[in-house]
Amino acid sequence: MVILETPLSGEVVKTLNVGDIVAINGTLITARDLLSKHLYEGNASPIPLKSQALYHCGPIVLDNNGEWEVVAAGPTTSARQEPFAWKIIEQTGLKALMGKGGMGEKTAKACKEHGCIYLHAIGGAAQLLAEKITKVKSVHFLEEFGSPEAMWEFEVKNFPAVVTIDTRGNSLHHDILSKSEKALTALLP
Repeated sequence: MVILETPLSGEVVKTLNVGDIVAINGTLITARDLLSKHLYEGNASPIPLKSQALYHCGPIVLDNNGEWEVVAAGPTTSARQEPFAWKIIEQTGLKALMGKGGMGEKTAKACKEHGCIYLHAIGGAAQLLAEKITKVKSVHFLEEFGSPEAMWEFEVKNFPAVVTIDTRGNSLHHDILSKSEKALTALLP
């Protein structure tokens, strides 16, 4: 397992390969559809994204007498972010995207061109992943977008993920799809 500290070092990110297991320590920033579109349209991020990790997640966060408590923080489907992700990577200097499922060719190309990786978080483990969040540092766009779509800034410790797109543009999702198509073709008459 490779420990990644945010802000992420471009040199460290470049050493990672598809299939590597990582654990993130430091800041993790959430983004879902509304925020991704907002950033894609060229609006400034209230949190600097250079060398950071952006997590496709709509967390369940409770307000306990003025203290935020994250009770669930599972990944959301990243493919919905495909129209926006390449430009966000290009414009912000992001070093990691993370979510569930895969990302397409535009994102893989942007990862290769700008030294970014895509990480696959564990689907179905929202409560366990919430336990890796040690603090809510800030929240932005809460009133505008609502809680799941807001931009949450978390402090995390040992947040697990798997590299599925590396900085060379290799994609585990593409490889698995290609192998599955070949196996299916071999089975069909």
